[in-house]
Amino acid sequence: MNRAAEVRLGEAYLIALEQGELTEKAHLVEALAIKWFRINTLYYIKDKHGKKIKFRPNQAQRDRYINGHSRNIILKARQLGFTTFEMIDALDDCLFIENYAAGCICHKLDDAQDIFRNKITFAYENIPEAWLGIFERIGLHLPRPASDKTGSGAYVFDNGSSIKVSTSYRGGTLQRLHVSEFGKICKQFPHKAQEIVTGAFEAVGLGNQITLESTAEGREGYFFDYCQHAQHLQELQRPLTDLDFQFHFFPWWQEPAYTMDPATVMVPIRLQEYFEDLQTKHSITTTPGQQAWYAKKAQVLQDDMQREYPSTPDEAFAQSVEGAYYATQMRFLRKNKRLTTEVQVNPSLPVFTGWDLGMNDTMAIWFAQIVGREVHLVDYLEGEGEGIEYYADQLNKKGYRYGGHFGPHDLAVRELGTGLSRSDVAKQFGIRFETIPRISNHAEGVQAVRQFLPSCWINEQACEEGVKCLDNYRKEWDEKRGVYKDRPRHDWASHGAKALETLARADIFKRSVRSDFAKSRPAARRGSWAAHT
Repeated sequence: MNRAAEVRLGEAYLIALEQGELTEKAHLVEALAIKWFRINTLYYIKDKHGKKIKFRPNQAQRDRYINGHSRNIILKARQLGFTTFEMIDALDDCLFIENYAAGCICHKLDDAQDIFRNKITFAYENIPEAWLGIFERIGLHLPRPASDKTGSGAYVFDNGSSIKVSTSYRGGTLQRLHVSEFGKICKQFPHKAQEIVTGAFEAVGLGNQITLESTAEGREGYFFDYCQHAQHLQELQRPLTDLDFQFHFFPWWQEPAYTMDPATVMVPIRLQEYFEDLQTKHSITTTPGQQAWYAKKAQVLQDDMQREYPSTPDEAFAQSVEGAYYATQMRFLRKNKRLTTEVQVNPSLPVFTGWDLGMNDTMAIWFAQIVGREVHLVDYLEGEGEGIEYYADQLNKKGYRYGGHFGPHDLAVRELGTGLSRSDVAKQFGIRFETIPRISNHAEGVQAVRQFLPSCWINEQACEEGVKCLDNYRKEWDEKRGVYKDRPRHDWASHGAKALETLARADIFKRSVRSDFAKSRPAARRGSWAAHT
């Protein structure tokens, strides 16, 4: 029986139960053999006010249950209860399947303890006495904890099954794994995210269930990458293998509870325009009540609204990362439509480059033109493990008319073997660098970019990878203290960000950009590396 048919049959039995018609032993056995019936009947949870209520899946949870795959990735709005649903679902598996192992990983220990205590333990301990009596009457044994490790967040039942909630998983095998707020783990604890992928995922047998659930936390890490790939497969309508994640997106506007009396709320003009855009661009229709709810919620969450309650997947991931240095500036560029394909290379104007260099690390290069009083970022190039000659070849292939190349202070460092600096080596391949002096502290470089970005327009396609770097360049997270440090995190995003910092600190960009700049420059042959240097 497929899930859709199971849900229909289960709901038919639920109606019979409510009407007092489910009394015969044979019918009770048939009903309890249906998982959807059990989920809607046996378990109680605490609502948002701490009140004990019978668990009934909401529409989003029902859709997820019917349309699930062996591997599922859920991008969602807040407060849709997916972790609660997953824990009830997993608990039911452990009670009705022998030797079944389920696990849940959370990003913080407090969350793990809360989930086990208030979702799993509460649901198990509050199975109604009436149903326990029915189990006894029909000869059904409800498993009991053979080993009660509730203090450590685990149940081991006398049917050989177990369920555990923790911040990691090591050893043994699992039939199902749920990772709560995986996006947050990827952002704040990238090493832990890697451990989950390489360790916990491998503990789940092929064809068994892995579910990743989170709100969006920036355009980086496993969660973002998996969402992108899963969404791409969905758009192509390709059949999924047991190693593919199925993409599920649950926006705020699909939740019936997210509405309020519109007569009591004044919706700002900017949000009225936002709702009009949803209608015209995405065919998403919102009611006055939904718009009123969104407006009031946005008053509290402000810039985090679209991350916490996204309308589209792209909108969710477009939001800034917490701790990101250039969140305000990137938000300004997007709001004013400065990220656009309309920004193209003007062949009559010189192109300037800003570099971040590494020996065997990533090399990043931004390409910019000065157009009147605007700076157009027209291209971006990244590479790894290549020498200067490779980048010289790449820049020549682009065919731009170069006006100057700006590199960081470490260009002057001389190698012991050759006695040559990187700047000397680059000159041999036609790249004449102007070296940008070393900054006195990180804040100086960050401030230079913050002042520079508002004058920029960016080609969103050619500079896609560079934009990701700017979105995700952020402060280093102190895991022990739970705060951000006063220095940048050195990761994949730092190279692209530092390359733009090099460009921003060049004198030609620090000066007030004159509208007649291009006319005042001498002509140079197209493709010449040394032009104007």
